[in-house]
Amino acid sequence: MGAGPATESPIERDARLIAEAAKIRFFPFVPTRGEGCWLWDDTGRRLLDFTAGWAVANTGYADPAVRAAVEAQLAKGTYAGLVSAVIEPALELADRLTELVPCTGPAKVWFGHSGSDANECVARLVPRATGRRRIVSFVGSYHGSTDGSAALSGHTAQAKYAGSPTSTKVPYPDAYRPQFSQDPLEDEQAILRHLEHYVLASVSPAEETGAIILEAIQSDGGDLAPSAEFLRGLEAICRRHGILLVLDEVKVGLGRTGEWFGFGAAGITPDLVVLGKSLGGGLPLSAIVGRSEVLDIGPSLALFTTGGNPLSTAAGLAVLESIERRRLVENARQVGEHLAAGLRAMATRHRLVGDVRGRGLIRGVELVADRETREPAARETAKVCFRAAELGLAVFYVGLRSNVIEITPPLSLTTAEADLGVEILDRALADVEAGRVSDEAIAPYAGW
Repeated sequence: MGAGPATESPIERDARLIAEAAKIRFFPFVPTRGEGCWLWDDTGRRLLDFTAGWAVANTGYADPAVRAAVEAQLAKGTYAGLVSAVIEPALELADRLTELVPCTGPAKVWFGHSGSDANECVARLVPRATGRRRIVSFVGSYHGSTDGSAALSGHTAQAKYAGSPTSTKVPYPDAYRPQFSQDPLEDEQAILRHLEHYVLASVSPAEETGAIILEAIQSDGGDLAPSAEFLRGLEAICRRHGILLVLDEVKVGLGRTGEWFGFGAAGITPDLVVLGKSLGGGLPLSAIVGRSEVLDIGPSLALFTTGGNPLSTAAGLAVLESIERRRLVENARQVGEHLAAGLRAMATRHRLVGDVRGRGLIRGVELVADRETREPAARETAKVCFRAAELGLAVFYVGLRSNVIEITPPLSLTTAEADLGVEILDRALADVEAGRVSDEAIAPYAGW
């Protein structure tokens, strides 16, 4: 049943069998294997990967340490998870995470499968633990695709979902498109004043607000990186009003910014930290690390049969050990600066490039139709990603206007690979600016 023509390609089968609700595609690609920062497709063609599969492959593809840990655990068996048993790899990983993640008090760990279910758990835990039903989040945020996590999100891709009357959105700092002041630092201070003196005074009263949740770098919102002063100011507001500070580090945590966590450079201490994506090294794994009185508010509040399963948590422990042993946090910082210099130099050669931003090995290149008006160039962005793949580089685009090329390679990226990626991106931009990529070619890949 369901068999297609004998000559049907994998891409044609995908179109026939896989639901559109599960897809965001940027170019035709059928990966068959990966190694380090490289992927191969079903034709044998090799691509340098500047995506890490949405920042999942932090330690690189086919990391020997992760593979060995998974194989060893698989040989022992795969009991479901933590719901009704004590799982030793989960204990080891939880012990390591509570050492690694700063917290405002005694900490525990909750395990799930994805950033979505972890942020869903936050949406359930906070009102019950604090007795305050409201949560403040930020315009442009992407916290997941379950009902609770989508309600916390402020991304255009989530606008189709019903929101929550107890979730209030405030502006997120954007130095390229400031909202209250043309000076980026003053704009950040204006956002903090707006939050404290308007939102927490009336729209989401402080005495009813249990938490403020944010990404230290807003990735899907356009790779926006606020200053350390902004994060410290936000922490101060939370402490003044007894509000929990929740950091969603699903995409930018575990070394990507050149610090273990995106909030690390600000020196702040969250109450809860949400992890996912790269934590499992490619296997489904998420975690909330934080105050035990919040995570212990009641049994069975957010449990999954395979949450904290031995296979995924063994992989997670190997991921942390690999990052530490190979000094990937330091590599992300050093190679990230080298990459940023190359991108800034490239930007001077292209009228489409409006801004280059980010930290470590998360960088955003915003494309505009006009540098004066800063009109978003969404179609051109889709074309650049499509053309880059043809030339041998995998990149995706993000942003509320679908006009930011996102660069999140594995943290093992070398300076030579960074240079090659910039060179290919340079060629792709030139080809798009010269009109060499048709609208028809990117029709299936424009917008998300």
